[in-house]
Amino acid sequence: MGDVEDPDLISDLPQSILESILTRLPIRDAVRTSILSSKWRYRWTTLTHLVFDDKCVSDRPVVENCMIKFITRALFLHQGPIHKFHLSTSYLQCCPDIDQWILFLSRSDIKELVLELGEGEWFRVPSCLFNCKKLTYLELFRCEFDPPPTFKGFLCLRSLSLHQVLVAPEAIESLISSCPLLESLALSYFDSLALNIHAPNLKYLCLEGEFTDICLENTPLLVAMSVAMYLNDDIAECFEQSSSCNFIKFLGGVPRLERLAGHIYFTKYLSIGDYPGSQAIAYSHLKIIELYQVSFEDMKEIRVVLRLITNSPNLKELRVSGLSTAVASAEALDLEFWAKDCPKDCTFKQLKVVKMADMSGVPHEMEFLKFLLVNSPVLETMSITPCVYVMDGRLNMLVQLVRFRRASAEAEIIFTQDETLCAS
Repeated sequence: MGDVEDPDLISDLPQSILESILTRLPIRDAVRTSILSSKWRYRWTTLTHLVFDDKCVSDRPVVENCMIKFITRALFLHQGPIHKFHLSTSYLQCCPDIDQWILFLSRSDIKELVLELGEGEWFRVPSCLFNCKKLTYLELFRCEFDPPPTFKGFLCLRSLSLHQVLVAPEAIESLISSCPLLESLALSYFDSLALNIHAPNLKYLCLEGEFTDICLENTPLLVAMSVAMYLNDDIAECFEQSSSCNFIKFLGGVPRLERLAGHIYFTKYLSIGDYPGSQAIAYSHLKIIELYQVSFEDMKEIRVVLRLITNSPNLKELRVSGLSTAVASAEALDLEFWAKDCPKDCTFKQLKVVKMADMSGVPHEMEFLKFLLVNSPVLETMSITPCVYVMDGRLNMLVQLVRFRRASAEAEIIFTQDETLCAS
């Protein structure tokens, strides 16, 4: 009897499963499957997802040239649509081949595009990118971005991320407003940018950079945001000269917000301008608030924190880090605020977790902790980490915390001192 050839079970799998297998392989290995058999020779050329990174080539001395040839050949041999193209490499910077790749992709029904090139000369996005009408996801790093006057927007775009991108402020605003389906927006490392955001379907927002002003004009569906604002002398001067209420401009129209993370200078920004006391804003969906580097020596910032948490009836978790100094603790002013002007009849009926970091033990910090403990009937844990520069006042902080009345009999105070935990 002659030898019976073993069946090729993998090659006979449905095309959708084979593509799923190839998609999970690094592109270099997917291309190598062409040597397995005649059936596999061109299977990789129909992949709809192409991801290129530094692992694509191994010849380090001539890696840039090798990568350009590898990607160009892969696109030349490709058949059918390309829905996803990711290029993330430290070896490529600005080269004319990238323009040709994007031109090819603009004719291939591209839906998801990520370009992250190496540091050096910034890449100027070619105008053919704006012809990618089916884009749903766009992420760009370290490039120049200049939409042509005839550009009418990405009508299918749902996610936009721009990191260290040189673009005119009015171009960003126009781009955002001309993407009617936009749900996720991330902007980072921008300099002295004043930004008005008009995005009626936006749900997720991440901002990081030097912003002189931010206004959320039309973002009623926003559910989560993270904001970090860097400060230089010019921006600080803009802050001081501002007369409008930043709190209203930024948080006055986000009724569905569920999670808020405010990093450096965020509460400082929100505290600028006169808040109209008659305008009450309820954040009925807000469950998690994170506020970092809050100055508990600035009554305006303290009022911002209190305004946020007291208008969030379903708040479950609160995280706050301080920006106070122990030197100023003996000079605290306006302590009568907590007895006279602090919100009365306030109960955090859902608050279970409080995490406080970089605490210096200044009087306003301690009053804030007292306020939380006495108004949180279902609180389970309050963890407190003192500032690393505060050594002598730690015992006093702990003594005060133990004496504070707690509305929750189950509330546990966890005082973290270096790597030592003290619970009460």
